[in-house]
Amino acid sequence: MNDLKYVNGLIPAIVRDARSGAVLTLAYMNEESLRRTIDSGETWFWSRSRNELWHKGATSGNTQRVVHIAADCDRDALLVTVEPRGPACHTGAASCFADTPPAFLDHLMSVLRDRQATLPKDSYSARLFTEGRDKILKKIGEEATEVVIAAKGQGRERTISEIADLVFHLSVLMVDEGIEWGDVTEELARRER
Repeated sequence: MNDLKYVNGLIPAIVRDARSGAVLTLAYMNEESLRRTIDSGETWFWSRSRNELWHKGATSGNTQRVVHIAADCDRDALLVTVEPRGPACHTGAASCFADTPPAFLDHLMSVLRDRQATLPKDSYSARLFTEGRDKILKKIGEEATEVVIAAKGQGRERTISEIADLVFHLSVLMVDEGIEWGDVTEELARRER
């Protein structure tokens, strides 16, 4: 990582979860902590309060395996994509930005997991879970067909609507099977390699 612009010897490093994309923390690196991060494959930072290097998780065990490091266009900030092994925040929270709303698909999955667990009487998704896997699969087949029909000439808006229906029903299947969107993105990334 050449030509980075450090201010007072430091560069901000935004750390995000490789699976969910969630921002975990903002920390600072100096040249030494960046070198150790690259060499070890785990995050190292510069503690401004303690004025020393620190290996994330050295005492807690909550290390972060580095997947990718990218500099921004001005080369004065880093985005560090990691696989966290435990909470990122010293408070025990998964993220230092705990009040950040989840990405929409993560929110949808959370709602669907709740519907599966509580089976509210007037919930369409709860009815799908109750009727079982065959009903879920039938709906996926119907929605996939509707996507094809819409894409063959019903216009962009109709195609978007049908894709949304398909994604919803796929999400129901994923909850039923215990699959997360992160599992799917990991498989796609593996195929890209």
